[in-house]
Amino acid sequence: MARKGQGPLRFLHALALALTLPLAPAFAASCPTQPQPPIVSAGLADALLRPGGVRIVALGSSSTAGSGASDAAHAYPALLEARLRAALGPGITVFNRGQGGEDADNMLERIGRDAIAERPDLVIWQLGANAAMRQMDPDRFARFVRQGVGQLRQAGIDVVLMDNQRAPRITAHPGNRRFDAILAEIATSTPGVTLFSRGRLMDGWAAAGVPAEALLVSDGLHHNDRGYACVADALADALLAGLPIRSARMP
Repeated sequence: MARKGQGPLRFLHALALALTLPLAPAFAASCPTQPQPPIVSAGLADALLRPGGVRIVALGSSSTAGSGASDAAHAYPALLEARLRAALGPGITVFNRGQGGEDADNMLERIGRDAIAERPDLVIWQLGANAAMRQMDPDRFARFVRQGVGQLRQAGIDVVLMDNQRAPRITAHPGNRRFDAILAEIATSTPGVTLFSRGRLMDGWAAAGVPAEALLVSDGLHHNDRGYACVADALADALLAGLPIRSARMP
């Protein structure tokens, strides 16, 4: 997965290719627009040049598996794949590697099998909710996340860390925001790692008139179809905004 030695000619080729193609369509779920910081992934940009296509692994717990969605097609990884394919071409695959009930310690044990073994260009790692609800020691949580991120980066894989949804069953636990802060600190301090803040996103939606409850099922924890669609749209927009040219497509 190493990407050393790829010079400016390949980058310029990508730009030239992008400029010949139409703009990607915009996606709008029924949530207010909340611009997100671009997610810049060298691995994703480089993969657009390869005929083998782009491989993304969505690693996480029940929010990734799709608990609360009407079916697997309405989980965020499937929706993200559809949105990226519409914008970049058909050669995009998003593997759903969500397992309900898990957090950093459990996912660290399977990160080699379920993430690295898929040879992805990017891993989106959603975690922290179960740690907050089980009151995991924050230092242990940070250590597990750093170990997992280290393994992914050692394999040459870019990482997006996704923090927690705003949900009553999470916010009921004092100190739950500490886990979001840990993910933000790791993303800020580690090259090749970016934060996608679902919490900040949902705070913005709430301020614009869409409360968290409108995006959750009755269990007070998991997203409904609307919530997953909104998350997928925002994540797709952030990934597309981070490309050298937003209109780039697969060759």
